Amino acid sequence: MVYRSRRLEALLGGRLETIGYGDIAALVGRQEAIETEDLDYKQQHYGGDPMHREELAKDVAALANHLGGVLVIGMAESRGVPSRAFDVDLDDRHIRDLRQRIASSTAPPVQWEPLIKENPGNPGHGFLLITIPRSPQAPHAITVPPTKPNAPVLRYPRRSGSQTDWLSETYVATAYHQRFTATANRATHKRDIETRLVTNELSRERPHLLVTVVPDAPGEMRINQSSYTEYKEQILAAQPLIGSYARVFRQVSVGPHRLTLEQRADRSDGDLAHLYDDGSGIWAQPLPTQVDTDEDPKDRVRSLHGDVLAHRLMSALIFLSAHARDRCGATGTATVEVDLVHSMYDHPYAPPRPIRRPGQPARRETSLLTVVQVPPFPSGTHCAEAAQAEVTALIDDLADSGMEMVQAASLLENHLVHTFGIPEAHCVTAAGELRVAAWQLEQRDNISAWARRHSIAVTE
Repeated sequence: MVYRSRRLEALLGGRLETIGYGDIAALVGRQEAIETEDLDYKQQHYGGDPMHREELAKDVAALANHLGGVLVIGMAESRGVPSRAFDVDLDDRHIRDLRQRIASSTAPPVQWEPLIKENPGNPGHGFLLITIPRSPQAPHAITVPPTKPNAPVLRYPRRSGSQTDWLSETYVATAYHQRFTATANRATHKRDIETRLVTNELSRERPHLLVTVVPDAPGEMRINQSSYTEYKEQILAAQPLIGSYARVFRQVSVGPHRLTLEQRADRSDGDLAHLYDDGSGIWAQPLPTQVDTDEDPKDRVRSLHGDVLAHRLMSALIFLSAHARDRCGATGTATVEVDLVHSMYDHPYAPPRPIRRPGQPARRETSLLTVVQVPPFPSGTHCAEAAQAEVTALIDDLADSGMEMVQAASLLENHLVHTFGIPEAHCVTAAGELRVAAWQLEQRDNISAWARRHSIAVTE
């Protein structure tokens, strides 16, 4: 699996496997291309002497133990900034040698992929990219004999900015424990994330969509003053609702193992999200609905438009998976759960609603929820208090905002609307297309423009 990074793809102008020699050569002299926690430059191939064998093991293990990253071989740097291209020999023997040395000098062996970027003007020479995703098998140790006296035989490096830190015994022991228990804990962790938010927000008595994303191989986001300032600026500047220029979150604070994002400081029925340091996240979104005018309050129905559901669902999938990938370095698959609830007390993990005691005011009458679609597409035939759906999807596919994300959203929305008696949600399709005729008129231009920008097919 080739390493993916939105930051590096923006810097280089495309995915690592599709960019060319010129895209990398163009980094020379650019301050924004400075070495950092996911990018390192090497002027020449690693040598075969003990010092270079140790350096290779340290460099690849440090990236695998952190967020993953890219080693660019064939680029000189000055104070971390790329300064000159030095085309290296791209003969296959170098890659074979790297595979043997990395496998024999790291434990467990670090997984990586080579990408060759040949110089069109110098055949057989150019840049060699060593791409290393964040590893679910971390921590990785260096097993080659140390070149410095008194250094431990087993050492566990981790990237820190453009430098390398060495993990303490406590950190290593904790990481090993987390590796062995991660699979069993994923389902429990997902439930805990949802329960924590729901039980703190039981006063919310309006329909909400809750989207939860939990990577199967957790990432890591370190929260300190510097990173908090950076993440806060990113989040406050973000426009997470697709096809919209609205800035949803205006408050960012730190909670246990997470960042808490709120729309308003008074904690009223605004958008609320928890972004966890392992890449997990949940976004609770209040939904606009319409109540019919039936004279008998007991017969009134609260209607949610299918395009509102699709819009909010896709926005959450992209936003939460981008957090998992770009802040936490999570890769591979993730479990996605979606809950559409009439009120927070209707969530599966909510406690029972308190019994009204004598003398307490009666609970206000609320209308049951259904889903409606733009004619001629069918609307709901009955009502419900809650609907739930779950899928497993690739984090990169969701974060990339493309056809694969739309396919996942289609599957999730179909499962939700089945609860209301609708055979299929028509705003998005299983083929990964956006069906514009199923969106309300005022939404069509913006959502169509967004889809085309992301190479998503738009049909009638």
